[in-house]
Amino acid sequence: MSPLHIEGTSKTPQVDLDPTTGKLDLRGRSIPENSIDFYGPLIEWVDGYARSAQPRTVLHVQLEYFNTSSSKCILDLFKKLEAIRANGREVVIHWHYEEDDEDMLEAGEDYQAIINIPFKMIQIEEVDDK
Repeated sequence: MSPLHIEGTSKTPQVDLDPTTGKLDLRGRSIPENSIDFYGPLIEWVDGYARSAQPRTVLHVQLEYFNTSSSKCILDLFKKLEAIRANGREVVIHWHYEEDDEDMLEAGEDYQAIINIPFKMIQIEEVDDK
């Protein structure tokens, strides 16, 4: 299985999914024109990865903002990871949020309440836009 890399844009996050390390990264902004078109390949990739997942999978989510349609797709992605965990593998989500971003912290806590995966809330310093 090949790694998946999608370069980030002003509307879509950077994606790095590595099947050999079990490290998955989602960083940036998520306001694509069509969230299903953007997230579909990620969800399919995780489906394939689930067949031979590493003993430990860590997803780092560091989004500055995501829209409602992205929220549903992110939840679908988490559900795929939840299935990996249900098969006896360790799965952890590291939810990164800026220190003054209450909304992003609450979004992570909301996902944490829905999904049966351990979350680690990681406060980061505010990222300066270029």
